Amino acid sequence: MMVDLSSFSEEKFDPKKWINGAVQQNHPQDPVEKQLVDLEMKLQMVSEEIAASLEEQSSAAILRVPRASRDVLRLRDDALSLRSSVANILLFLKKAEGSSAESITTLAKVDTVKRRMEAAYETLQDAAGLTQLSSTVEDVFASGDLPRAAETLANMRHCLTAVGEVAEFANIRKQLEVLEDRLDSMVQPRLTDALTNRKVNVAQEMRGILIRIGRFKSLESCYTKVHLKSIKKLWEDFDLRQQSNKLSNEKNEVQRGSSSFDSQSSSPIMSFSRWLPNFYDELLLYLEQEWKWCMLGFPEDYKTLVPKLLIDTMSAIGASFVSLINLATGDVVPETKGMAKGILDILSGDLPKGVRIQTKHLEALIELHNITGSFSRNIQHLFSDSDLHVLLDTLKAVYHPFETFKQRYGQMERGVLFGGIAGFDLRGVSTRIIGVQGVELSETVRRMEETIPQVILLLEAATERCMSFTGGSEVDELILALDDATIQYISTLQGNLKSLRAVCGVDVTVDTVGAKKDTGLDRKETASHARKVDFTSTEEEWSFVQGALQILTVSDCLTSRISVFEASLRSTLARLSTNLSLSIYGSSLDQNQSHLAVDDGNGELSTAGKSSLDVAALRLVDSPAKARKLLNLLEQSKDHRFHALPMASQRVAAFAEAVNELVYDVLILKVRQHFRDLSRLPIWSSVEEQSAYRVPSFSAYPQSYVTNVGEYLLTLPQQLEPLAEGISNGDANAEEAQFFATEWMFKVAEGATALYVEQLRGIQKVTDRGAQQISVDIEYLSNVLSALSMPIPPVLATFHTCFSTPTDQLKDLVKSDSGNQLDLPTANLVCKIRGVRLD
Repeated sequence: MMVDLSSFSEEKFDPKKWINGAVQQNHPQDPVEKQLVDLEMKLQMVSEEIAASLEEQSSAAILRVPRASRDVLRLRDDALSLRSSVANILLFLKKAEGSSAESITTLAKVDTVKRRMEAAYETLQDAAGLTQLSSTVEDVFASGDLPRAAETLANMRHCLTAVGEVAEFANIRKQLEVLEDRLDSMVQPRLTDALTNRKVNVAQEMRGILIRIGRFKSLESCYTKVHLKSIKKLWEDFDLRQQSNKLSNEKNEVQRGSSSFDSQSSSPIMSFSRWLPNFYDELLLYLEQEWKWCMLGFPEDYKTLVPKLLIDTMSAIGASFVSLINLATGDVVPETKGMAKGILDILSGDLPKGVRIQTKHLEALIELHNITGSFSRNIQHLFSDSDLHVLLDTLKAVYHPFETFKQRYGQMERGVLFGGIAGFDLRGVSTRIIGVQGVELSETVRRMEETIPQVILLLEAATERCMSFTGGSEVDELILALDDATIQYISTLQGNLKSLRAVCGVDVTVDTVGAKKDTGLDRKETASHARKVDFTSTEEEWSFVQGALQILTVSDCLTSRISVFEASLRSTLARLSTNLSLSIYGSSLDQNQSHLAVDDGNGELSTAGKSSLDVAALRLVDSPAKARKLLNLLEQSKDHRFHALPMASQRVAAFAEAVNELVYDVLILKVRQHFRDLSRLPIWSSVEEQSAYRVPSFSAYPQSYVTNVGEYLLTLPQQLEPLAEGISNGDANAEEAQFFATEWMFKVAEGATALYVEQLRGIQKVTDRGAQQISVDIEYLSNVLSALSMPIPPVLATFHTCFSTPTDQLKDLVKSDSGNQLDLPTANLVCKIRGVRLD
């Protein structure tokens, strides 16, 4: 048996576990005592070997100690000697450093003098050369050698730069400017001819001359001037066609006056939206040809020359472009087409008030913008090799004609939204036609409900237009426009609610405790409504109830639709935030992707990905303040508490509250009528009549006022069922619909109970006969509440107990209860009414 000693060095060594493991390694038939004796003997032998080895190694170590001590002393002496040597070396270096510094300073002064002498020598040479060049430059110009003249002028410029501002050479400086202009004017005709006739070699030579004298701007100007004429002809083709068609039509009109020409013989006038793609195609083809030619003629400058040509082109036709866009938007609507006006004219207020911006106006504008977007993508592909700043400037120039419209986008969208809402049929119900108001009430509610999805479609279309036209850069203005339009719509609905309140009679002054006061109707109208409320048939009363309950559907639909639209708008803002964060203010992408960023300080472009140059990014690059404002809004939209339509959300909640109040007032109206003047009924203070026969001193049946209310409350669930079914729309929401109906049933029952209790509190005096009758009435109402599964309020139960108790036992009842079963304030009130003193 081998003894494994490795486990003895472990921190968690367990002797018992080790012994058990060692014993288990032997044959199971061997006696345990023998195994333990063998294990003990082997451990003892191992321990003796370890002790012997330790003693031997300790003796050897003791013998090595004197030798190690001698080595340590020798090393200490060597260290002291080395420290002395290093100190001597440092002292020597300090002395050498002082003398070297003085020498280096002297050499530096000598070198400075040398360089100044060399600069003076070169300046003198430049001055001498400048004088010589000035005297011979006219001969060079006279020779007609333009490259040599350019070289001479370049040398003169260099010499003047070296000489600096010296008064003696002021005339030469003026002479140089005149000569450069002179050479520039000599180059221009040849360069123009070379560009016109595609002479590559001549164009390159003239370009070299202009570059040599620092006149690259002249090259750009000449290049643009030559080609701008051809491009302008392409642009003016539209006006020429329009004039030609107009003259042709006028001629046909004159001929039709004297002959029987068909009206279809007139030439159709091409719309700008149909002509613009053709212009863009021809312009793109022209630019592609120029790009290819410039790659040969100006290989160093073609990436800037051709984009500069497009930028200057858009600048030259910009005013005309804006005017044509404006007229094109007006052509799609007969009203503005007849007046030859467009969106800008409507916004400026030059047109009659009845003329508004319509959806077709914006759709025409977006169509033109989309056409320009296609051209912009082609340009981006064509100029993909250009510098990013050049590409940005080019694309911004392409979209610039639409900038005037984008800056007023919020105003345009408001006009469309307000006009759309004004076109909805939201007429309120008439309050003067007696007998058909229930029908009109239902019709008004139906119109209100039908307009809700139309409004949502209107808002969704506005969101799509904003993203399509501005790329989301004007989403802050869009939100304001959506909010204002929604507020206007809800205000109209609230106006209808006021008319519905008047029709339903809930705003009529009712002389009863807890009833509503008059809200502004004059006495004549009040009397009319009072008659209507008092004398309408039961069928018409329930028609009012059904009409009022339908308003809950309007409120529920409006709340849910606006909530869903807000969620959709927040999703749109989230997507826009993701897209713009790739383009603006410190975007962070993978290393394989490039991005567009704007410096927070001065708003200058730092880096950009050419694949992400969308409409919004192009606008926001030059508007850092607007970009920060927009990104701040998009950051806020990530908060779950953010309301995309803040004011409209509040108005929706207020409208829902007003609807609930109206519905409650309508449902409780009949209860108010039957409980009116309840506290002043003569039966409460009636005295028992003397009779020769034993007859009941009170009616065994409840009075009509409470039975009518009870029947109304028991019938109300049947009226709520159709509305609950309409809300459920399937088994999934059946539980919610049942809860809705129960909630309203309880609300009306609680209101009826509160009104009844309030009337009971208003009773001044009750006789025994009156108390017994009240007890019967309360018991009937309690049975109705129980049938509706509604608990009996303690106050009502106290009234019933106290009124059903004989007068001589009432005091003892109140004293013995001590508030366990009775509501003590109510019990004390009943005692006072019945003339029972508790003192």
